Parts: sequence; structure tokens; C-alpha cells
Amino acid sequence: MKRFIVIGLGNFGFYVAKTLYEDGNEVLAIDRNRDRVARIQDLVSDAMILDAIHKESLRGLGISQAEAIVVSMGDDISNSILTTLYLKELGARKIVAKCQDEDHARILEKLGAHEIIFPEKAMGQKVAKSLSRGNILDFIPLSEDYTIVEAAPPVDFVGKSLKELKLKTIYHVYIIAVNQLIPPAFILSPPGDFVVKDSDGLVLLGREKDIQQIKSLFR
Repeated sequence: MKRFIVIGLGNFGFYVAKTLYEDGNEVLAIDRNRDRVARIQDLVSDAMILDAIHKESLRGLGISQAEAIVVSMGDDISNSILTTLYLKELGARKIVAKCQDEDHARILEKLGAHEIIFPEKAMGQKVAKSLSRGNILDFIPLSEDYTIVEAAPPVDFVGKSLKELKLKTIYHVYIIAVNQLIPPAFILSPPGDFVVKDSDGLVLLGREKDIQQIKSLFR
């Protein structure tokens, strides 16, 4: 079971923590606001009232053992910056930080944040692309028999090339594209030597019965 820490329980942090827990992970949710902590305490592994801008408050939380720490501190840019700095100093393995603007993002990157999230920007782009192009990634029935789906790779796929996975041979399913997050790219017809990362989305094409068979492998 993976362990995550979410700091800041506004709408973004609340749903990140809740979804991580629903996916079977251990989640510690933190906020200095008592009402926000009370709102989520039954929806995560543990919830705590704590002010993360004090470095000593973060000690003892197992910062270096967490798979990732999400910093979601709303519009309080200075607190977000301080918290990110302290997490880095305490040995955080991965820091995912919500930011407000480009300047905020640059500062967080300089401090060692591994991933920067612009929630409003990302959602705006997603809605625009969906309206403009149609969303082809989640589920598209092409005909009575064939379907396209996007799925995150199972642990056993990570670090292996598409050629090694032999999905076409074993499951009769084709990987027609990779929705790559790091660095951001949508790769059509990826080569056989493409190595799968845990942040990639694999776009699969196959018969419905074959897709259903392989779905059990994916988280």
C-alpha cells in the first residue's frame, strides 16, 4: 500500500486526498482549519489539524517515507513556498505542488517541487479540447466489437518496453498511443522500444472481450 500526505484541504486538496484513499492508498490529510479536517476525517486514513509552515510540526510525520506529498494551500503563496522548502529539507521523495501563476511555479521548481499543478489551467484546457475535439481517451466504442480505452499502466508494466509487454500477441490488444505526462506529449504509434513509465496513460485498441480481459491488470 502506498502512503501519501496531502497538505491543504480546500476543494482541490480534499478531492485529491479522498480519491487517493478510494484507490486503496494510505492517506494522511492535513490542514490548520478544524472544519476542513472534520469534513474529511472519515474519508481518509488519518486527518490532522496542523500548521505546515512550522518545520517542527512536520517532523515525525514520516515525510521521507511517503510516496508523494501534495501541497495544496489555496491562495496563500508564501505558506506554499515555505512548506515546499521544509518538505524538501526533510527528505520528501516527491512533492506535487498546486500553484497560482507562473511566478509561483518557478519558485516552487527552484525549491525542489517535482511536479507543478495549475488546476484551473488544466481543467480549462481539458474542457476546451473536449468541446473542440471530443474526448477520445476514456472510452470510445468504435463498433459493435472494438473499443478504445486509456488506462494507467500496472506496476508490472513500468520499466518495460512495449515490445517486451507483447500485448498484441498475448491479449490481441494494440497500444495505439501513449498519453505521456512527463514530459507532456501525446505519442501516436509509439515504437516498440518505448519504455513505460508509471505516469503514462496507455491508449488501447481491441475487441471488447479482449479489453475486458486485460482490464483486470490495470489499476
